[in-house]
Amino acid sequence: MTLGPVMLDIEGTALTQEDRELLRHPNVGGVILFARNYDSPEQLRQLTREIHALRHPELVIAVDQEGGRVQRFRTGFTPLPPMHMLGRQYDMDREQALQLAQNCGWLMAAELRAAGVDLSFAPVLDLDYGLSEVIGDRAFHRDPEAVARLAGRFMGGMHDAGMAAVGKHFPGHGGVVADSHHALPEDRRGYSELLDDMRPYELLIAEGLAGVMVAHVVYARLDRMPAGFSRWWLRTELRVRLRFQGAIFSDDLSMAGAAFAGTPVARAALALEAGCDVVLVCNDRPAAVAVTESLGDWYEPASHLRLTRLRGRGGPVASLEGSAEWRRAADAVRDFEEGRPRLVLEGD
Repeated sequence: MTLGPVMLDIEGTALTQEDRELLRHPNVGGVILFARNYDSPEQLRQLTREIHALRHPELVIAVDQEGGRVQRFRTGFTPLPPMHMLGRQYDMDREQALQLAQNCGWLMAAELRAAGVDLSFAPVLDLDYGLSEVIGDRAFHRDPEAVARLAGRFMGGMHDAGMAAVGKHFPGHGGVVADSHHALPEDRRGYSELLDDMRPYELLIAEGLAGVMVAHVVYARLDRMPAGFSRWWLRTELRVRLRFQGAIFSDDLSMAGAAFAGTPVARAALALEAGCDVVLVCNDRPAAVAVTESLGDWYEPASHLRLTRLRGRGGPVASLEGSAEWRRAADAVRDFEEGRPRLVLEGD
């Protein structure tokens, strides 16, 4: 059995029979978890074991665990600062900020891997123009080179903990005010003005970025289609110009920013045709079922391979608390949150 192109959610903290039947469908390739799916680290480990046991190859289990206000699992996990705070620190002490970014990436990924989660949709690569409330303090910085450096170290920490990175939201969500959860934003900047937004992707792709999530934003002077449904953005820009060979994820097709395309089935078909490898259908079980069943005998070998490469590396560890590396990283992040940042050097 291959991994299919649909990533969907489940109802609660344990699998129902309906969940199990749907997750065994060959067109499903992954599961995204939310706060409602979490009660404790042990409950999460049991849930991920059950999900992984359903299929071979195992489904990819993902979550949004960026830090700040977007951190689905909290109790039992180290609170991570919003990435904007690392950007502010970068302006004051560049080396300390870069080390903190690496600590945050490693700590986030190590704690998730210990619970059996394969993937976090992070880091955010959007630029902080001070316009977008939905992005806001999730962005590292306004300067694309600073974003690339900080996100690159965050990605390096993730890799060290056995987790691939997924940058979002290509080509850039920071230049619009509207929230694509509730509307379809329109960015009227020209191509030359968007090169800054794409610069972090260009640099991190060269460093091995394994996944990209695409924005539900229309860049009206370039293509009438939102980026996640645009062959020009996905194939010409991302695949050809930027030479990206990893997995392309749609943003959630249940969001209002995707509604222009019609039914969930029509949205999924358009996104896959444009070049997405995986479509997310969240918080709408009838839509997830309809999309999954609509794809027939779907088989895209390249997409299957790209998704399998996002599986977490190394088995989940029994306890991070006994690890000196975990203690050093957790102490550094906690000190930073408390206003007493300190640099953690390898080997101290």
